[in-house]
Order: sequence, then structure tokens, then C-alpha cells
Amino acid sequence: MAAIAVKAALARAAGRAVRASGRGGGTSLPGRLLLRWEPGAIGTLAARLPAGSAIISATNGKTTTAAMVASILERSGVSLVHNRSGANMAGGIASTLLDALQGRGIAGEMGLFEVDEFWLATLVSELAPRALLLANLFRDQLDRYGELDTIADRWAEVVGAAAPGTRLVLNADDPLVADLGRERHSDAIRPDVLYFGLELDAGLGELEHASDSTHCRRCGSPYTYSAVHLGHLGRYRCPGCGRTRPEPTIRAAGIELLGTRGAHFRLETPEGSAAVRLGLPGLYNVYNAVGAAALAHGLGVGLDTIVAGLEATAAAFGRGERVAIGAVDLQLLLIKNPAGANEVLRTLALESADLHLLGVLNDRIADGRDVSWIWDADWELLAPHIGRAVCAGTRAAELALRLKYAGVPTDRLAVVPELPRALDAALAPLAGGSPAGSGRSQLFAVPTYTAMLALREELAARGHVDAFWQERA
Repeated sequence: MAAIAVKAALARAAGRAVRASGRGGGTSLPGRLLLRWEPGAIGTLAARLPAGSAIISATNGKTTTAAMVASILERSGVSLVHNRSGANMAGGIASTLLDALQGRGIAGEMGLFEVDEFWLATLVSELAPRALLLANLFRDQLDRYGELDTIADRWAEVVGAAAPGTRLVLNADDPLVADLGRERHSDAIRPDVLYFGLELDAGLGELEHASDSTHCRRCGSPYTYSAVHLGHLGRYRCPGCGRTRPEPTIRAAGIELLGTRGAHFRLETPEGSAAVRLGLPGLYNVYNAVGAAALAHGLGVGLDTIVAGLEATAAAFGRGERVAIGAVDLQLLLIKNPAGANEVLRTLALESADLHLLGVLNDRIADGRDVSWIWDADWELLAPHIGRAVCAGTRAAELALRLKYAGVPTDRLAVVPELPRALDAALAPLAGGSPAGSGRSQLFAVPTYTAMLALREELAARGHVDAFWQERA
């Protein structure tokens, strides 16, 4: 015990030194150092949490869903150890536990951790969570993760090996995720599963081009859908073997989308139903909210507290975040794969015409080197609404080409690869405020992951936002 305390102190000192240097990288470094010196440190430290841990994993929405759960649990009086920075691999989780370490104890009752989908197996075995929320699986960073079935197989192993008593909270609308709740070689639902989903009679009408999981993993037949909500999520049935979407226990119904301003819906639970006025935009955030509600319900939190926590949740780092820059309101909307991009584009299309867009496309390791996914995203949805688009990043020209093929006139496109210059170019026509002169102008930034970090760094350098340490992939 004394040995890990000494190693923890050294690792924390290293993190402070890196932060003080201003070079970045201080979020995960202490944890990586500790794990190098003490490989079992996560399990050792997590065992000190009096109320255990909960884990959230998904391709899209982990950070926002975790923020929602944190808002709910803190209102219920639970003090949390939570990787709020979004550092969601082993080093980040270890750093989070390190930050909470006080003597022989932990300054917090319960751990709440978002976990990278590829690291789930390792971290579930270390953290032994009370509850595990698996929200969705979409095609993402194929050069790093491989095809969806690879992750689905890994997740199936995680679920099968989870400690007895671990509550599984699964998205009924995602066929790959919903199947994890079935008994092996059977359609019977495991007794430890809590399903959530949306109740929508109408949705997209048909599967999008970017839809991923469209065939039954049991018999290989293509699913038929009576409602498509988002990508391959919806109300589905396999005509080959008869496997159907499980009935969700926690549901969002009566959904009203309000563009970038938020969404309203009715949350239905075994405890009753309640109206939710969500301050975060898009159907994807309704999914995040109902998933967070299901996890909180599974942890014993009451409906009133769940609603209050959801409604109080602010936009997570770079994910719907709003920044005031003079007379301009800049909103950051992260995009990183076709399914997520389509929901952002669909949300923006609910706004008025003449949108001003700053698109930043990078191809760094954490974005995925292969950016061909932008051709699967339906930019055609947004093209008629774009008044002007500035394209930046390491693949700025390719993004501009994609927008041109989507139907955006070339005189409305500008290619400015360098981010500081691109930000200036996007802000310049809006500096005078709204056309009426009485309101504020709107600029929507749609960056990929490393581009979002770079954009926030630039905004921090200009004094518009606080610096925020984050290191993820």
C-alpha cells in the first residue's frame, strides 16, 4: 500500500510539471506513468470507492451521456470520481483515480467513467462496475478499430465476463447492442438487463446510406424496419429468424426537436412519466439523455432527480458548446463519423437558411487517417441552407470538394487550411451582428476531434474560453 502511494505521488508530480510547462498532455500522463510502475493500480484504487463504479461506453455520445449522469447523481447527493476531461483510456482513468486519492482513501463515493470502446474489456475487469451502459456502435476510425463486428465480439466477451450483479443498461434500438442482453444461444433476455430506447412512429423513413448494422448477426438476414430513428437505430425485425427489438423499460416519447436550441420529450419509466426540456440539440442528445436516465434509474435514482439533472446539463466540451465572440455566437458541434455527422447536419438544417459554417477536417491519428467517411455523410441535407462555408484543417480541400458535390455553389466556399486564419475568415462577415442589426450573428463550427481541440486552443489563446486539458483518441 505504501509503495503505490509513493508511485502515485511521483506520477502526480510529473503531471503538474507538464501542465506548468504549458505543453499539454497532463491529463493522462500521470496515470500512464503509474500504470507503468504499478500495472494493477486502477483495480487497487477503484476498490477504495465506497459505492463502486459505473461505466459508459459507445461510439458516439460517451462524454455528453457521462455529463448527464454526473448531473443526475450529484443532485441525488452522490460525490463522484469522474473523468470529466474525457480522457477515457487506461491512462486517463488512472489519472482520474489519482486526482481523487487522499492518503489511503478516495475523495468520492462512486466512480463514473466513460471508457473508449476498444479499452472496455481491460477497464471493466479492473473497475468491476456496478452498472455498465452500452449505448451504440457505429462505424468509426476503421483504421484503428476495424469493422463493427470486431467491437461487437469484444463487447460480447465483456458482457459474458462481467462480475455477477453488474447491471447491464443497453440500447434496445441498436441491434448489435441489444443482442448483448440475450442469453447465449437463445432469444431470452438476461435478468440483469435494463433496455432503453425511443418511441417514434415516424423517423427517417428508410435506412440512411451511412447505416452500419443492417443484418442479423444470428442468421445473416437483412433487418426490416417499421421506424428508422438514427443511422441503423430504430424499430427492427429479422424476417429470417424472427429476432426483434426488445421492449425498452426506459423510453423517450413525444419528441420535439428545436434545432440547435434543444429538444423536448416525455421520459417514460416504471416510476411514471415526466416532461423533459433538454438544453442540448438533436435527436442524438435525446438518445444520450434517455441512456443517462436508464443508467441512473438502474442505480436507484428517482424520476424527479433524473429530470432535474437532465435539464441542468450544459453542453460538454466541444459538443454543442456555445462561445460568445463579440457580436457572434459560435457553436461547436463535433463530427467524427457518418452517423454522428448526419445528426449534426440534420439538426443544423432545422435552422433558418443562410447558415455560416466553419468546417474543420483533420486526418490525425485520433480522427482516423481515412477521411473517406465524409462522402458517406449526407451533406446534401445542409447544402441548401449554407450561406457561406469556410473549410479548414489538414484536409480542408477535400471537405470543400465534398460540399461542392453536395450542391454548395463554389462562390459560397472558401478553403483556408490554417485554423487561425480560417476562424478570422469565418467571423469577419458576421462581426456586425445579425442582418437586422438588433441581434447576434450565428457561426456553426463542425470540427473533427483533433480539430475541435485545436479550435478550442485557439479560442483560449484569444481569451474566449478557458483552457481545458484533454487527451483522448
